[in-house]
Amino acid sequence: MCGIAGTIRWDGQPVERDRLTVACASLRHRGPDDSDTWVSQAREVGLGAVRLAVLDPSPAGRQPMHDPSRRFHLAYNGELYNFREIRQALIQEGVTFRTETDTEVILAAISRWGPESLLRFDGMWALAFYDSLERCGFLARDFFGIKPLVYAEVGECLHFASELDALRELTSVDGEIDQHALREHLQYGFIAAPRTIFRQARRLPPGFVLEFDHRGAKVPRRYFDPVSNRRTDIAEDYGDARAAVRQLITESVIRRRVSDVPIGAFLSGGLDSSIVAWHLAKSVGRPIATFCIGYADGAAYDESPAARSIARWIGTNHHEIMLSHGEVLAAIPPLLDHLGEPVGDSSIIPTSMVSRFAREHVTVALSGDAGDELFGGYWRYTAHAALEAWQRWPGWIRRGLIEPIMRRGGTSRSSAWQNRARQLHKLLRGAGKGWLDRHLQWSRIMSPEAERVFSNGVAAGDLDAEIAESVAPIVAPMPREDPLNAIFALDLQHQLPSDMLQKVDLASMMHSLEVRVPFLDDRLVALALGLPSGWKVRGGLRKQILIDAYRGHLPDEVLDRPKRGFEVPVGEYLRGPLREMFESVVTRETVESLGVVDHAGVQRVYGDHLGRRGDHAELLWALLSLCWWRSRKLGRQRAS
Repeated sequence: MCGIAGTIRWDGQPVERDRLTVACASLRHRGPDDSDTWVSQAREVGLGAVRLAVLDPSPAGRQPMHDPSRRFHLAYNGELYNFREIRQALIQEGVTFRTETDTEVILAAISRWGPESLLRFDGMWALAFYDSLERCGFLARDFFGIKPLVYAEVGECLHFASELDALRELTSVDGEIDQHALREHLQYGFIAAPRTIFRQARRLPPGFVLEFDHRGAKVPRRYFDPVSNRRTDIAEDYGDARAAVRQLITESVIRRRVSDVPIGAFLSGGLDSSIVAWHLAKSVGRPIATFCIGYADGAAYDESPAARSIARWIGTNHHEIMLSHGEVLAAIPPLLDHLGEPVGDSSIIPTSMVSRFAREHVTVALSGDAGDELFGGYWRYTAHAALEAWQRWPGWIRRGLIEPIMRRGGTSRSSAWQNRARQLHKLLRGAGKGWLDRHLQWSRIMSPEAERVFSNGVAAGDLDAEIAESVAPIVAPMPREDPLNAIFALDLQHQLPSDMLQKVDLASMMHSLEVRVPFLDDRLVALALGLPSGWKVRGGLRKQILIDAYRGHLPDEVLDRPKRGFEVPVGEYLRGPLREMFESVVTRETVESLGVVDHAGVQRVYGDHLGRRGDHAELLWALLSLCWWRSRKLGRQRAS
């Protein structure tokens, strides 16, 4: 696992090694074990890498890596789980190896087979390859976007890096905010590829490759499409599918054990992390290390008892730390300072804290991420059927009785009744809309009541329409008779890489921890996308086939436990201990500098949240993250 950076020039000017060195220094948290840079003889290409040594930790694994002839060059961030099988195939073709690293295998594979070799890889990666004889190469990102890669074409130069801060060390990205991306951050809580918060910088989408030669860079192209790769051969027999799910997860976890450093697993006590931890422990045949955080001051958000229970059942070496509110709050400023762009998902706070804790014991951790997107774990998947059921109630009961009572009661998470009202409010946003429009409405973190944070003339619905149009090609190839499966395909390619995977990468690599995602095995994804949605979401129950696949293998208390998010009580913090920070950061000057946000509107929305007339925790966190970045990070870099 590493961080990478580099520059390709077509303007006749030399690559500045000093800038490359500084960019790598800004990535040192991603790779504290080693660092190096390389500039081509003609000084038109420069590559840099920092290394977290996981496979063959010896100096032989230093990057950037070059073949013996020094024709081919590679900077690579990630892990290749099937590198030994590919290595053996290359040996049979006459290739010899000097190290035990997966990096050398990737270098040899691409040198021999070109970009087509990417389809042979099983793992996670962001990489840059260069052929100094032909003066060509490419950037590439893994199938599902587990590892990040941002780039900028400035003049006749292509710059790239693992993080935006490093990219800005390489080039004069002007700091101009992409207004579309800013609105997306506030409405949805994330910025989807290919956009970043900067107008000049782009994020390479998952499963894409960006090729270049001596004339310049080409348009990025997709080399892997999970929808085209889906299986439909097992969709006739539920029992066979259930067994196949369990078998593919077993194999995926076993492949992700490959490591020359200590490895463990996150364990929240929920279904997905319990499945991963159980398989990991079973496959190694000895107690594994598992990690969980709990909240000493907040039982409503504390998953540690459930994690402790399943850890005892599996027999792990369980590590648990109980955090006070003060410890959580103290972790927020350094986390926000670390981010190269705003992150709208407040669960990055506990993700960072559990990563820091795990890194004290291991270098690699397996997570249960992506189980919800593949098997229907979120409420918005069951909400389609719930809305249709609600609309079958007599109109006089809905509109004349229940909805008026609900509106008078307010919406917040402060009581069970108000939380129900909040959920029903959100459900009704989708009334009268098609499946895709409903889903986008339910994916928002900005309620219709909060749209007044935008300046006059900025309509939230305009962005919704743009997003719907942009994601239509993702859902179009899915069978029309099963629209919910199209929604699963959408979240897999749109929200998962831009929100969940981005958050986990930033939070874990901040502490030099590598996180692997067994649910994002391409064979498992192909199976899940090919199964009928009714096998995943059935009668208001979520992840049905996953639960049934493990009935009798895991305790019923794990399988039947209601889903809980991995979060901190940021809504209550914003009413109390975070209020001073919010008001000092989300100022009129900073808000108005954003261009499309109205400070008076923000104040009204915050007032509703403080008075418990609404719950706007997610939006307010996104505003705090955005304004902190704008005033502290972007402002400081401009001043320097």
